[in-house]
Amino acid sequence: METRKLGNSDLHITRVGYGAWAIGGSGWQFAWGSQDDNESIAAIHRALELGVNWIDTAAVYGLGHSEEVVGRALKSWRGSRPYVFTKCGLRGDANGEVQKVLIADSIRGEVEDSLRRLSVDVIDLYQIHWPPDADSPELEEGWSTLADLKREGKVRWIGVSNFNVQQVRRAQTIAPVTSLQPRYSLVHREVEDEILPYCLSEGIGVIVYSPMASGLLTGAMTRERAARLPRDDWRRSHPDFTEPNLSHNLALVERIRPIANRHNRSVGEVAIAWTLHHPAVTGAIVGARNAHQAEGVMRASELRLTDEEVTEIETFVAEIAA
Repeated sequence: METRKLGNSDLHITRVGYGAWAIGGSGWQFAWGSQDDNESIAAIHRALELGVNWIDTAAVYGLGHSEEVVGRALKSWRGSRPYVFTKCGLRGDANGEVQKVLIADSIRGEVEDSLRRLSVDVIDLYQIHWPPDADSPELEEGWSTLADLKREGKVRWIGVSNFNVQQVRRAQTIAPVTSLQPRYSLVHREVEDEILPYCLSEGIGVIVYSPMASGLLTGAMTRERAARLPRDDWRRSHPDFTEPNLSHNLALVERIRPIANRHNRSVGEVAIAWTLHHPAVTGAIVGARNAHQAEGVMRASELRLTDEEVTEIETFVAEIAA
């Protein structure tokens, strides 16, 4: 697979990486429902077999369980070790409710726990998962702690997730920001106005999450399937998966399907390829819950949409939103 340099780092990452959010399983606020660990490991291995060279997870996914599964997958993988990216700053309580915590002692505890669960000596990219609320000084405290961890050799590079431009600038006054991880898809394009242009001008790597809008743009989601999502799946009550947005999103899928058929690809691959077409985007995080799903989406980086096809897709989006 083609690789690109991630920001100011020495990491050359494939344009698609394996996303480990859903494999955290149940028992926390933003779970995707129950998940079979063996299927998760098979999905990771298939992604690596297809050439993917990085895995993105987080301590909060399954309250540590996602990292444990990734660690197990790495132990049983016989090829070269992929880059491992994880995140800190979200802590779950006994009820699975998530809170933002960026004080130094908490982050130091998190990084040790992540190293242990992942069974690695160093984390390749360590990211603040969400910025603190408003003007909290925890942003500076948290980012300073990540910079210290980098100097100490516990992590190789440091980045942020879900930050706006002002928050990135605050972090940059302390230490360089290697990468930003924002939500980006045909359904959620908010980062196009300021964040993506800023990262492009500053040389900050961008790895986007939810390029298939959490399953909406895979081509497999239907109105009936959305209604049957389990109670412990966070998508069940999300506005994207309920009316009136659900009908708009499913209509977009049907408009994209002919383009996918033209390339003999899935709708999901087209949705991912569309995000990769933006010049600021270094790579896209793509989730898969079993080997079959991995087979269907991890080659999306090889799909090259023409400028005309990108315009065609964006025209569909505008028509449906009107």
